[in-house]
Amino acid sequence: MADKNFFEKVYEVARLIPHGRVTSYGAIATYLGAARSARMVGWAMNNSSEKEVPAHRVVNRKGLLTGKHHFDGTNLMQQLLESEGIEVVDNQIQDFENVFWNPSEEL
Repeated sequence: MADKNFFEKVYEVARLIPHGRVTSYGAIATYLGAARSARMVGWAMNNSSEKEVPAHRVVNRKGLLTGKHHFDGTNLMQQLLESEGIEVVDNQIQDFENVFWNPSEEL
């Protein structure tokens, strides 16, 4: 993994997020040993559209769809999450604790 750049490592973790679950930018950063790099994870997600990464499953630490404006269409991020059974109200994931996937605990 040492020869991969940070964005590629982020994409590798994001591809492992199970269907119907979400994680946060900070949880991915912490898992990669770069706890202060949540914003970099966000930038990676913003640039992931052609990399077959489920970026819709990565939200902020409060469960808000902060990256939604990087998706085509006005509500695509929410629609993708809802198609996986995740309830979203006012850009906020409902029952966040129960759908949260922590790579540091799961991988």
